[in-house]
Amino acid sequence: MMRLQRRTVAACSSALALALGATACGGGDVAPAGSGGKNLDGSKVAVAGVWSGTEQKNFRKVLDAFSEKTGAKVEFISTGDNVSTVIGSKIEGGNAPDVVMVPQVGVLKQFAQKGWLQPLGKKTEQTVTDNFAPVWKNYGTVDGTFYGLYFKAAHKSTVWYSPDALDQAGVKPPKTYAELLKSSATVADSGLPAFAVAGEDGWTLTDWFENIYLSQAGPEKYDALAAHKLPWTDPSVVRALTTLGELFAGKDLLAGGRPGALSTDFPSSVGQVFGDDPEAAMVFEGDFVGSIAKEEYGRKIGEDATFFPFPAVDGGKAPVVSGGDAAVVLKDGRNRKAAMALMDFLATPEAAEVWAAEGGFLSPNKKTDPSAYGDDTAREIAESLVEAGDTVRFDMSDQAPAAFGGTKGMGEWKILQDFLRDPADPKDTAAALEAAAAKAFKKN
Repeated sequence: MMRLQRRTVAACSSALALALGATACGGGDVAPAGSGGKNLDGSKVAVAGVWSGTEQKNFRKVLDAFSEKTGAKVEFISTGDNVSTVIGSKIEGGNAPDVVMVPQVGVLKQFAQKGWLQPLGKKTEQTVTDNFAPVWKNYGTVDGTFYGLYFKAAHKSTVWYSPDALDQAGVKPPKTYAELLKSSATVADSGLPAFAVAGEDGWTLTDWFENIYLSQAGPEKYDALAAHKLPWTDPSVVRALTTLGELFAGKDLLAGGRPGALSTDFPSSVGQVFGDDPEAAMVFEGDFVGSIAKEEYGRKIGEDATFFPFPAVDGGKAPVVSGGDAAVVLKDGRNRKAAMALMDFLATPEAAEVWAAEGGFLSPNKKTDPSAYGDDTAREIAESLVEAGDTVRFDMSDQAPAAFGGTKGMGEWKILQDFLRDPADPKDTAAALEAAAAKAFKKN
């Protein structure tokens, strides 16, 4: 996915030179600043991940900073979206990378259960304990063992909008979901559909559901449903679907109506709001919407493209749903020492600040300097993520087996697309979700 904007790293580069290997940040094998030593000279580290384009380029800058400090050479291998299959093939072929950037909690658990992962070192673990909210360590832990360092996060509780469109309709960003529905109707009455919905990409529909469910049902039920300890036929699920259905069924609320939404992919949904000929006033998705609005449509973030937090539902707290990429070390990698040193480095705020300065990145590390972010909007979103602390919940579909939560044309993605097509029967949709979840979790 495309991400946020770039800028020159003027402020943080000098600090970076002084502090990349500071032992207070969990430097581990990374040489301390000023030592002049590159204790990993000659080492090679292979890092695999899904990133391509701008994301890969910006992560490469983080890896280059590590290389500059330690002398280790780092190769990046792009896996494409099917990380599990690619990494499995490389392990079987005796060509496993040392480190993998894993984009889903479910995949991290799968790797751990297959015995592919090496527990992370004590210094990395201590840094995470000290500088991250406990929820991030929990999501990187499987059966009591810490395997995954969440280096990059996403904030998936942001509603992006055109200020001009809301101004013309005479509405302000809502604080509650009820206000959102009311404002959406007012926008539609002004002649512009309220929302662009990327129904062709089923993952966006899971994010709609998750934000409503987390706020309406609360974090305990969210956790239980994510682990399938609560059935999808539970009344709380039916209630959340009913709430979502009010938006989907609203008159003139969706660009192109429900059929149009079902044929709209995610990048196009952003264009429907921020393109030259707007078709909607708002689009819900993560912080990365800003990147597309800026890079593809020339919008100035914070002025003609901005956001408000996903509003609280039925008296609950405003949700903060996140996603993220966890760094893990493979047992079959060839250079464990250098891999663990890279982990120590990625746990530091200095590593996060390299990418934060470039845009399209959020760090869950509380010690990351907010001034490293390239603009006020990115800074506000990053601070919101950190301030949410342990109330953050990881994308529910990313925690599920892929057959249920992460496969096009199957499971939750397909069932919620069917619900968008016809939101008249939330109970029937809940039953379909439960049947699919039960099957997928049984096989997992």
